[in-house]
Amino acid sequence: MSAIGFDTSNYTASVAWTDGVSDKNVRRLLFVKQGERGIRQSDGVFQHMKLVPQIYKLLLDEIDIGGVKAVGVSTRPRNIEGSYMPVFLAGEGYAEVVSRTLGIPLYKFSHQDGHIMAGIASCGGYELLDGDFISVHLSGGTTEILKSRYGDCNFINEIIGGTRDISAGQLIDRVGVKIGLQFPAGVSLEKLASEADKAEKLTVSTDGSYMNFSGAETKAMRMAEEADSKALALGVLENVRDTLVKTINSAVKETGIRRILIAGGVASNSIIRAGLTAELDGDVYFAKKEYASDNAVGIAYLARLAHKEA
Repeated sequence: MSAIGFDTSNYTASVAWTDGVSDKNVRRLLFVKQGERGIRQSDGVFQHMKLVPQIYKLLLDEIDIGGVKAVGVSTRPRNIEGSYMPVFLAGEGYAEVVSRTLGIPLYKFSHQDGHIMAGIASCGGYELLDGDFISVHLSGGTTEILKSRYGDCNFINEIIGGTRDISAGQLIDRVGVKIGLQFPAGVSLEKLASEADKAEKLTVSTDGSYMNFSGAETKAMRMAEEADSKALALGVLENVRDTLVKTINSAVKETGIRRILIAGGVASNSIIRAGLTAELDGDVYFAKKEYASDNAVGIAYLARLAHKEA
């Protein structure tokens, strides 16, 4: 039995398929003008309406649609009351059409739950579906440390740490755009950092399992006018790495939970990954790099689980 998933996030349109053993994901980034740090929700919806039919066709060329028994879709950022963003309406509408056309059930999830499930499935950490674990969601607009547990075909997430101002992804993207990189800037900033001989130091600001990045952003934006861009790029990534190590280890100490899942686009950065792998006080699970950033694979896996449990 297989399932299809749809995810239309702020900057990526994705469709995916899984039979529980293998999976396929087709994704396209939304277009952001050079020098801009994002797009309006209305522009995102418009782009998704054009892209989703295209990538769905590409997925159909690679799968046996006859074996698909369920459709899943992300309809909101988080699995909490009132969580809403217009971009998810594009995926929800298309998923509804596919569900009705094929005569199979539609299951709705949060974008965050999709990230968590993509991490679990891609690293083979299915033991995390049993009991509590710490999940760290690191994406363009989110930096949260969560106490998570799977139940009722969703993840029950309690925020136990994270940023109190801007996210790690926003720090990376804002500094990246400031020094002339295309948004989203994560991949380009990492490449630039890999060429640095040394890093510009930025202050780490934490309070237990909570963190602040606005101070580092202010200093980095000033330094961008004169500092070596390679050294600054490395300094930004090392600041994110060191901040996460301190706050996640604090969450481990506070909760006693030693199973840690790292997911989200920022988690695909090799400098950050290496630091977390070496310095976190627990058993660390990473989403595969290709499934750390926005995708629909986690949604497809959740839809398959939900259908089996129905």
